[in-house]
This record gives sequence, structure tokens and C-alpha cells, in this order.
Amino acid sequence: MVKQRKALSLISGGLDSMLATKAMLEQGIHVEGVNFFTGFCVEGHTQALRKKDNKKPKRNNSLWVAQQLGIKLHIVDIVDEYKDIVINPKHGYGANLNPCLDCKIFMVKKAQEWIEAHDFDFIFTGEVIGQRPKSQRKETMPIISAESGANDLLLRPLCAKNLPETKPEREGWVDRDKLFDFSGRSRKPQMALAAHWNIDEYAQPAGGCCFLTDPNYSGKLKDLWAHRGNKYYELDDIMLLKIGRHLRVSDHFKMIVSREEGETRFLEGYRKQFTYVKTLSHPGPITLLDGDDISAEDIYLASAITARYSQGRDEAEVTVLVGQPNKEPREMNVIPKKANEIEKHWLL
Repeated sequence: MVKQRKALSLISGGLDSMLATKAMLEQGIHVEGVNFFTGFCVEGHTQALRKKDNKKPKRNNSLWVAQQLGIKLHIVDIVDEYKDIVINPKHGYGANLNPCLDCKIFMVKKAQEWIEAHDFDFIFTGEVIGQRPKSQRKETMPIISAESGANDLLLRPLCAKNLPETKPEREGWVDRDKLFDFSGRSRKPQMALAAHWNIDEYAQPAGGCCFLTDPNYSGKLKDLWAHRGNKYYELDDIMLLKIGRHLRVSDHFKMIVSREEGETRFLEGYRKQFTYVKTLSHPGPITLLDGDDISAEDIYLASAITARYSQGRDEAEVTVLVGQPNKEPREMNVIPKKANEIEKHWLL
């Protein structure tokens, strides 16, 4: 009997990795998926908190893809290991703080370690030549294969005919004639293939699953590093950068102001870790003060700004509750700041 080959699919949750996986299943390969959790993924977290995203499905797209295709998915936490990739990328950043080439090398390396430990035959991805400016170019694909250690055990089914044969193709584990020659940034070939396979639901075809590609998020992360004096971060740091308005009101502290009810509830979970301000006399946000040596003047300023974002913005005074770690919360009356005194100078 012919041995059934086993392959590991790097599943992002987007259309490309879904199609690459379907292509391998069509060839009788036993496929299992892996999704690496870095902490920077876009989906799920903010859309579960914000009303404007309520119409979007509240799901982990990687798990959903695995379910649709009937394969097992392994979710691997790489938050701590991934820090060095973000902080010190060998190949540099993309347009923002996205270390795309180093990221892909790292994930394929982790996948290579996984297949060695679990007796799988090869790895494949949904990469397409020319689709991304940094990591999916014809000249960078061999770099990913070599520096990850996967070498010719890394197959890209959607653009394989534009690349040299890999071991799975040479050995006849997969039929090269049934692979594809997609290239460029257009998703029309992928969408046509999805229609051919009767796949009529999938995540945004253009991908974009990492906050580090977002200029606003990257700007807030740069600000965090600049005012801390180093490029270190914890998971809480990068989660909080996704939430609320961030106002840099001085070199030694910034404010994180909730924008709606879901964000307010989320930020309330950090009250024991941060000095906070919450409006009492009028419905409004909660604000965290992130920094060191927070003074009474800092607290009053933050309270006045918080009052500006409440329903008492036009009142003479607003009552707020101020809490500090290891201290009893206290009430305080403040005069709301004017809008042009806030956003013109401080909004990140």
C-alpha cells in the first residue's frame, strides 16, 4: 500500500491558507493545521468589544477554517519567543513595525520543529509570489526556506509552479500538475478557485491579520517604547494598545480613555494595576493613567480630560472617582477640558 503522507498547514484564517489546505486535502494528504498566537492578531479581540464591529462574526478564523475543512488545528502560544522578532528583526521592518520576513522565517522554523517532533513529512503555506511587498517576493521565498531550516520541505501550493520543485513534488507525495501558478496582489484567481470548490464564505481575502501592519497601532507602540526608554513589552501592553483613545499628555504618563461600553468594561479589569478616573455624575468613560510618578496635578488634568469625553462635557463641573493602587478611591469635582485643548496636541 502507498503510504499516506502527512503535512502541516500554517493557517492564518484567511482565504489563501484555506485554499492551500483544500488543495492538499484534494490530493489525499493527511493535513493538520497550526496557528501561532503572537498577541498581535487583529481578529476577535477588538471586534468583541466595539459596537461598530457587532455585525462581524465573533470567531477565531483559524479555528473556523479548520472546522470547515475537517482538520485538526494546533494553536501554539509564542508570545514570549516572538518578542525578539518584534524588537530585533534581522531583516528589518516593513512600512510600519511589521517584521514580516523575520516573522515568516520564525513561524516556518517552529513548524519545522513541530513536524520533526510529530513525524510529519512536510510543511505548506498559502503564500503567493508578489502578494506582499516584504515577505512574499520571489527572491525572499528561498530565504524563508533556508533560514527556517525547512529547506525543500516547504511547499507553497498556490504558486508552486512559479518556483523550483520541492521534495514533496520530486518524491511524488503531491502531484505538481495539480498545484497552481498564482502571482501578484489580485485575489481574483483565489476567489475563482474558492467558487470552483464551492467555498462561498471566508475571511477577508486580502488578509491583514496583524496589528503591526497598522500605522496607528505602530505609532502607539513606538510611543510606548520611546517613553519607556527601551523596546521591551508585556502581553498586557500590546493588548491595551488595541483599546481606547491614547493621549500622550506628558513625557511621564499617558491616558487610555475608553470609547464605549465594551471598552469600559475591559479597562475596568485593570483598575488594581493603574491609577484610574471614572465619571460619576454623568455617564462617561473610564481612563487609565499609564506611567510613573503620577502627581495630584496629573490626576486633575486627566480627570478634566475624562470629563470632556462624558455626557457632562458642557456642564460647569463633573464629579469623578479617582482610584490608585493600594489606596481607597475618592471623589473629586473637575471642570471639563475644552475639546481643542485635548485632541490638537495629545491624541495618538
